[in-house]
Order: sequence, then C-alpha cells, then structure tokens
Amino acid sequence: MAKKSTVARSKRVPKYKSRIVRRCFRCGRKRAYMKEFDLCRICFRELANEGLLPGVRKSSW
Repeated sequence: MAKKSTVARSKRVPKYKSRIVRRCFRCGRKRAYMKEFDLCRICFRELANEGLLPGVRKSSW
C-alpha cells in the first residue's frame, strides 16, 4: 500500500506532462499498472478471480 500523501500527490496535475504517475485506484501501486482497468496486476488478479471484472475470464489451454 502506498502512503496517502503519495497517492494524493499523484492525483495532482503535474507541472510537466512527463511527470504523470498512474497508480492503482485500490492500493496505490505504481508498478505493473494496467491502463485499461486502472488497476495493478495484483488487484486485477484478485478481482478477475472473483468474477468482478466484466469481460474477463480465466484462460485455459
């Protein structure tokens, strides 16, 4: 979990466009972020396994 101050700082509009930090809206993690779902890989997997993400299913080969 990211600190509240870090999450709040990332929500501000940055001075330069290249300073944008995208974070998971559930836990605040900045690494392994998926733009389509606004989630990190860990939260994505938890929600997908519970069936809470529409259009996402577990693949089987």
